[in-house]
Amino acid sequence: MASIITRRLFLMMLGSVLMLWISGCSKPAIVDGVMPVEIGGRTFELEIVADDATRNLGLGGRKSLDDDKGMLFSFKDAKIRQFVMRDCYIDIDIIFLDSAGRIIAMHHMPIEEPKKANESQAVYEKRLKRYSSRFNAKYAIELVGGMLENLDLEDGQLIELDTAYLESITQ
Repeated sequence: MASIITRRLFLMMLGSVLMLWISGCSKPAIVDGVMPVEIGGRTFELEIVADDATRNLGLGGRKSLDDDKGMLFSFKDAKIRQFVMRDCYIDIDIIFLDSAGRIIAMHHMPIEEPKKANESQAVYEKRLKRYSSRFNAKYAIELVGGMLENLDLEDGQLIELDTAYLESITQ
């Protein structure tokens, strides 16, 4: 009888240890549309941008961005993409990623001259510099300008994302 109780107690303790170990190895929780992502040894809280309206707005209109914050753009398909600094008041660094989360391009995007009062939207859009992914990109990460200089990143480097979750919410 004592060996049955000892065996059950051992199995219960083993189960508890395994649950703690598994939960410690799981991906960080996504809360209120923000995904923690490790980039170059630092963790950034990235707002998930997964629909056309929010992708078009991006960081436009923002006057500041904390060093540990940013945006994670998710697209339904992977293709060559171009980003612009539409209505941006802060410098931005961008990292383009392929479908697996590997870096395919990085750019520093300085503030552009704002849209002039007498300038049409079409003329404004045409004069904005385009920053290309160069290859098919499914994701893009925007961080505060100058951050790339502080991170040790290289083309081809993997940035781990919860791609299954992103796939499930991307429109």
